[in-house]
Amino acid sequence: MDSRFQGVAPKVLFVTSEIAGLLKAGGLGEISASLPHMLRRHGLDTRILIPGYRAILKKHPDITVLAELPGLHDVPKCRIGMLRLADGLILYIVLCPELYDRDGSPYADAEGREWADNDLRFARLGLAAANLVSGVPGFGWRPNLMHVNDWPSALGPAYLAWQGDATPSILTVHNLAYQGLFDRQRCYSLGIPDAAFQQDGVEFHGKVSFLKAGLFYASHLTTVSPTYAREILTTEMGCGLDGLLRTRAERGQLTGILNGIDASYDPQSDPHLDHHFDSTDFTGKQSNAADVRSAFDLDDSSGPLFAVVSRLVHQKGVDLVIEAADAIIAKGGQLVATGQGEPALERAMADLAARHPGSVGVRIGFEETLARRMYAGSDFLLMPSRFEPCGLSQMYAQRFGSLPIARNTGGLADTIQDNVTGFLFDNPSARSLRRTIERAIHAFRGGKKLERMKGAAMKRPAGWNAAALGYQTIYRRAMPDAATG
Repeated sequence: MDSRFQGVAPKVLFVTSEIAGLLKAGGLGEISASLPHMLRRHGLDTRILIPGYRAILKKHPDITVLAELPGLHDVPKCRIGMLRLADGLILYIVLCPELYDRDGSPYADAEGREWADNDLRFARLGLAAANLVSGVPGFGWRPNLMHVNDWPSALGPAYLAWQGDATPSILTVHNLAYQGLFDRQRCYSLGIPDAAFQQDGVEFHGKVSFLKAGLFYASHLTTVSPTYAREILTTEMGCGLDGLLRTRAERGQLTGILNGIDASYDPQSDPHLDHHFDSTDFTGKQSNAADVRSAFDLDDSSGPLFAVVSRLVHQKGVDLVIEAADAIIAKGGQLVATGQGEPALERAMADLAARHPGSVGVRIGFEETLARRMYAGSDFLLMPSRFEPCGLSQMYAQRFGSLPIARNTGGLADTIQDNVTGFLFDNPSARSLRRTIERAIHAFRGGKKLERMKGAAMKRPAGWNAAALGYQTIYRRAMPDAATG
């Protein structure tokens, strides 16, 4: 090990493509907004590196510029700015207007089309991370551990290796299905050495895979739940990378660490709710249910209220919900859903609501306050994912006393105890989902059992402390001679 790491506490550069509160597209943004804060509370000098998107610069026009970093082949040069959040957490911002000064999500334009230059955009992020780790004269801070997340930052460990830098690096896989695949002809433009385009490198079925680069070059790999860490070792769920992952696992270099959720998801104090409640008195929950029914133009009802808060994509089993909706309505239930995603599923959900006015309500899009009120007002959350690396929605729902009905996979299996804090089923089929919905409705009509289950779900530990301790262990493993604060 490089002698500059011996006996020193980790200084962690947490590299992410999104963060809640500034610009996010999904669960990675929520995690990026929570885990670094908790690591700091545990005494680790943790700082974030993120692209300088237009949305961030609009919110924070007073960013202090600290350094300029060189380009590499077609990867343009950039500047690094600094933003200090209210609690002291430092964000380093990759300032490169030609790549990031655009409207849209971190990955796509306002119409959902992926940016044609995403390879350059996220190569610049990974290269900036490697630049900072290798040391920038006069910068004033040099991390001794890099923690990258998913494919957009996964070239960071690779650039370190190609520079001959032995700094330890951690890659967290939040969803193996998204790999960042680009044409092999882009190797020179991205500064990828010819020798790296091979099986033991960045090559994946004739293309450049950002994610595979991270899986191969990072010192240690983590996933966002223990069950998902086992699932991705299989041919069925390994997305073509199971062989490499099994090799890393056999070396003790793959660990599943369950995500947590932010403490603001608290039914007793959440500012998004007009009616607060706890596990001993569900009067406020009933008032939230009335608000949700009103917001979605549903009929008044004393029957069970089911919710979907999800990206509307095949992975999430939205098609199974559509097939099972008639069973909900036939038994006196109602369904509300919000989310966006694949156009065909958006249309199918809208059509479902049109066929069942007063019983089904759908909002295409996402609005934080409405989502939290849906968790707080619903009796059950439908989450029949075909695979789910961790999932956050089921934990949000549990905190608000909404029992998840979910497939027994990934983080859903790790966070839901069947018939205690929710309901699980094995087969990704509408028939299995309908049967589990029937179990849930039976519990709803049982009265006391439902209250016991809701109380157990609300009390389930779901914070970030355990995850932060888990990551400290991984950092220690990557830096065996380092203290951990």
